[in-house]
Amino acid sequence: MTNGIYISAMTQGSGKSLIALGLFDSLVKETDRVGFFRPVFAGEIESHDPMIRLLRAKYELTEDQARGGVSLDRCRELLAEGNHEEMSSIAVSVYSQMAAHCDVIIVDGTDLLSHNAATVEFDLNAQFSRDLGLPVIAVVGAQEASVSDAVNAIDVARTELHNAKVDVLAMMVNRCRPELRDEIAKNVKRGPSNRPVYVLPELPEMALPTVAEVVHNLGLNSEGMSADFLDRDIHDIKIAAMTVSNFLSQFTDGDFVIVPGDRSDIMVATLASALAPSFPAPSGMLLTGGLTNELGSNTAIGQLVEKAPFPVFSTQLDTFKAGRAVSQVRGQLALAQPRKIAAALGEWFRNVDEKELFERLELERPATMTPLRFLHNLIEKARSDRRSIVLPEGYDPRILRAASIIVRRDFCDLVIIGNPQQIAEICQRESIDLPVADGNKRGVTIIDIDDNEYFDDFAATYAELRAHKGMTLEGARNRMMDPSYFGTMMVYKGIVHGMVSGAANTTANTIRPSLEFVKTRPGVKVVSSVFLMLMEDRVLVFGDCAVNPNPNAEQLADIAIASAETARQFGVDPKVAMLSYSTGTSGAGADVEIVVEATEKLRESNPDFAFEGPIQFDAASNMSIASSKLPDSEVAGKATVFIFPDLNTGNNTYKAVQQTSGAVAVGPVLQGLRKPVNDLSRGCTVDDIINTVAITAIQAQTM
Repeated sequence: MTNGIYISAMTQGSGKSLIALGLFDSLVKETDRVGFFRPVFAGEIESHDPMIRLLRAKYELTEDQARGGVSLDRCRELLAEGNHEEMSSIAVSVYSQMAAHCDVIIVDGTDLLSHNAATVEFDLNAQFSRDLGLPVIAVVGAQEASVSDAVNAIDVARTELHNAKVDVLAMMVNRCRPELRDEIAKNVKRGPSNRPVYVLPELPEMALPTVAEVVHNLGLNSEGMSADFLDRDIHDIKIAAMTVSNFLSQFTDGDFVIVPGDRSDIMVATLASALAPSFPAPSGMLLTGGLTNELGSNTAIGQLVEKAPFPVFSTQLDTFKAGRAVSQVRGQLALAQPRKIAAALGEWFRNVDEKELFERLELERPATMTPLRFLHNLIEKARSDRRSIVLPEGYDPRILRAASIIVRRDFCDLVIIGNPQQIAEICQRESIDLPVADGNKRGVTIIDIDDNEYFDDFAATYAELRAHKGMTLEGARNRMMDPSYFGTMMVYKGIVHGMVSGAANTTANTIRPSLEFVKTRPGVKVVSSVFLMLMEDRVLVFGDCAVNPNPNAEQLADIAIASAETARQFGVDPKVAMLSYSTGTSGAGADVEIVVEATEKLRESNPDFAFEGPIQFDAASNMSIASSKLPDSEVAGKATVFIFPDLNTGNNTYKAVQQTSGAVAVGPVLQGLRKPVNDLSRGCTVDDIINTVAITAIQAQTM
């Protein structure tokens, strides 16, 4: 039976999109097939609705899993006709169709777009929830409210819902002033159910529109511009109709500059300011009046503008109309970039007790594990026991972009190594909004390798640890100037819990410092790696695919033990297959004998997991083949951990599986060190970095 939850706004501008997104993200970790339904959608067709579009893209939902009922225009026509029954009939019909494709459906009610229609829309939402038989999460907006106003608003909303005979799942206050959040939470009444009322503060950055939202609302041409280029918050609007000197005196960082297209002096001044590290940079520039004759690629001004480190657009609108149009653009979560989505999810998880909320529902946990749910569980597991991670490659824009998202998702603490001024310049140039820790303000901690409190101690410690190799204090000081060594020493000293590197450095540069002084864990003979292979319905562990070229039998057994432990850390029940081109005694040769010996050494160690070897990949993974080759095996056909006999086989196999099956390969995850250090590919994406940081934080929880 499909579960459903109805989200209903109780006041105008409640910000329930954040509630819908947070709830959806929470449910993804609980069940495989989550749907999203808007009985009344924005736009002419449902695919134009911002929230439907966002959730389809972010969570890879099909058209059967994210749908709309009737358009807003059609809804108004039916309301004018007094024909509520047809709207309810459509809602019930679409919901019933979606139930065949979903285990849980979030129904996002109407937006209370007009004060005049508030009563009508409340009645409509109440009717929808009753007709669908769904409990309601009621959202009260408290943007300008005092504590008493917010408390009273909840009481009024609760009474209205009770009188409308609506089943209330939860009450939430959203968008309250951050300084009042705790006091509102303390004073708001729980009501007859004695359930907590969740209170979420306003996120200032949510209200700021991005350049991408201006492009969307004004229909500007952004062809050839990257998503990162458009992901800039507009802090203010500057209409530049004055002299250059007066304009620059009022120009501040993040301003969106609107200027007549023939004012080349303002264009050049803005460009010069953006290129000067100590001067403000704009979020973008809009040239008005269709006056772009000077911007051809054959003109000096045009060539300068083409190289501008900020987006430049043109419009046929005059300056006054353009300014008015831009000023009317409001920040929308549904059109936001990953940074804002991360901030919204971070706020949700800080203020809503998912476990308590879902105890009110009967959600059946699925037996399978999808890639989406696994990756979301990574973040949640990392958040459950917070750790600190150092990123030594502070000048790589991907690292900084990932850090800006991690801070907003708020699942670990970050330290970045680099000169603060240089990092600020990169962030300005690359449009990265990187929050930096300051007092109680959440953000990354930046440590300048040339000016910090740790350097002398780190150098002395390294000289002592490597004295047997002839290391001098002067040599140690030189070595500590390498961010990889400095970051690894932070891990060794316990200042941070783990390190992630490799976006710019080689695997050897990342691992070498760890091998020199972090060393392996007691009983571990070799550092190795695994990839977490996220298949369509399960997670497999492949090792070693990145570190050891030709492990001997003892090392293979060691890799198997470490890989089984890693599997358990990430929720995989280890059933270990020691792979070979032979199953049992079907083949012979030196390569088989190494696996036979490794399996025997594994047996002698008396591990607490099932294993089999030598065994071929097909017999390890396919039940029908396993039943004929090894019918009595605990592992054959059910293996979850695959140990490859050498790096050549392992590396090629994981890539073949990744490319041919569509599996997501997460890793390499290093294992065997006393403290976690993980390596990135130099071709890594921002998502790869985020996932690897989460993995490292989880590893640190048991070290």
